[in-house]
Amino acid sequence: MKILIADDDPTTRRMLEAFLVKWGYEVMVANQGDEAWETLRRSDAPRLAILDWMMPGMDGVQVCREVRKRKGRPYVYILLLTAKGQKRDIVAGLEAGADDYLTKPLYPYELRACLRAGRRIVELQGQLVSAHAALEERALLDPLTGLWNRGAIVDFLQRELARAARERNTVAVAMVDLDHFKAINDTYGYLAGDTVLREVARRLRSAMRTYDAMGRYGGDEFLAVVAGWDAPGAISFAESFRARIDRKAIDTPEGMIPVTLSVGVAVSSGEANPGGLIRAADAALYRAKSKGRNRVEMAMWEEVAVEAHLRLPAEASPPNTVIP
Repeated sequence: MKILIADDDPTTRRMLEAFLVKWGYEVMVANQGDEAWETLRRSDAPRLAILDWMMPGMDGVQVCREVRKRKGRPYVYILLLTAKGQKRDIVAGLEAGADDYLTKPLYPYELRACLRAGRRIVELQGQLVSAHAALEERALLDPLTGLWNRGAIVDFLQRELARAARERNTVAVAMVDLDHFKAINDTYGYLAGDTVLREVARRLRSAMRTYDAMGRYGGDEFLAVVAGWDAPGAISFAESFRARIDRKAIDTPEGMIPVTLSVGVAVSSGEANPGGLIRAADAALYRAKSKGRNRVEMAMWEEVAVEAHLRLPAEASPPNTVIP
């Protein structure tokens, strides 16, 4: 683990460095407070710091205050070295943000014990941050498929639409539904149905670009959000979805089960909103199912415009790129 020594006395610095290297630390050295603060501001800053109280420029207490002002950064355990023995001085250092203190002259066994405690605190804080991040991510994911859940994918669509409006770009959504999925559950059971959903999600996700997103919208419905596609591109993208599933049997505990998809696609135009664009894609999906399933249908221009609450010019005609 990296550790910072900040002390203007070269003898103290050399002694500390010798002990710390012997104990297995990767040592960084500063000879004044300003230099120590600059080191601790870096993205790869050490998580342990030994700061002398009295230094040129910023003293150790000032460095502590600046470190503690930062929010959202990994915790730095700070040990103050001081020749001051008055309780009011020690309290001032702790209130400034120091975690512990040692008085000079130093005793190596005390220093090592303090650093062991600091290292445990830093490691525990890192574990808590990782656990919190994992919980946040889990709250956004569908537990069965590992895709974004409904709320997360709709939020992603909202952000993409806002960005597309700024950049005068388009966003396409594809509403994907497994054909006759209820029959799969009824015939083979829910465990087989879950296996089918997981494998379909895996195949669909493999067709996505890294900066696009897919979520489980509900039941056996999936919603894909892709930026920058016009209608022909969106249809081609949706066909790639369909082709990855088209009657390619899925291995389940109850045997091989062939599956097909129906897909409805809508492309934003102007100032669209998530609900309107999704409803337009859902209308296209309904047409795909009514026309025999295992096919892709594009939302009509009027559907996208009305559902997205756009105003159609009186003499406007649908753009050639949109295929009803």
